[in-house]
Amino acid sequence: MATLLETIEIESSPSTTASIVWMHGLGADGHDFTPIVPEIRLPFGVRYVFPHAPMRPVTINGGAVMRAWYDVRGIGGERREDGDGVRASQAKIEALVARERERGVPANRIVLAGFSQGGAMALHTGLRHGQRLAGIMALSCTLPLVATVAAEAAPDNRDVPIFLVHGIHDPLIPMARAEHARKVLTELGYPVEWHEYEMPHSVCPQEIHDLTAWLARVLA
Repeated sequence: MATLLETIEIESSPSTTASIVWMHGLGADGHDFTPIVPEIRLPFGVRYVFPHAPMRPVTINGGAVMRAWYDVRGIGGERREDGDGVRASQAKIEALVARERERGVPANRIVLAGFSQGGAMALHTGLRHGQRLAGIMALSCTLPLVATVAAEAAPDNRDVPIFLVHGIHDPLIPMARAEHARKVLTELGYPVEWHEYEMPHSVCPQEIHDLTAWLARVLA
């Protein structure tokens, strides 16, 4: 079993009936999305789990060591994810999901969420998870290892709800890459709720409103 990542946990009430495992973006840490929790008002108790990604050198950032779910290299003018790093982080996220189940939250009450590189990991891990999840929330991200998705997709999550959003003015991840992720997932039959917002590589108030409504539905 993978060594558990360090996490920040916030419980919205003393009675937890659902869990959201929420991965941060490249160079950030688990604190990145904790300020949003008070803005997500759901009618049931939720445990928010914000893990810290491992420290590693990142090629596109000159080899600087930072928190990253996987290395990213520039190949042929495009950013490419390190497949081995993606799969290593997948195992660490799976271990966190297993811990939530051990703490009494069934898989179908667990959402995998993330922003940017963290959103890519939520998609990668959730699509391959062996037990049905409540949903996957992928914010401002790409679909990693896209060529392997169809073959590796877990049968139990072939109809898992996916909340996929992107900023129209995102300078780091072009809208075209997010739209390609949407196209691939839709063609594979996944129920994708897609939103695009007038924002850069960030989060906006309307997005928080929309993701709250989506969470209320998939965790109802």
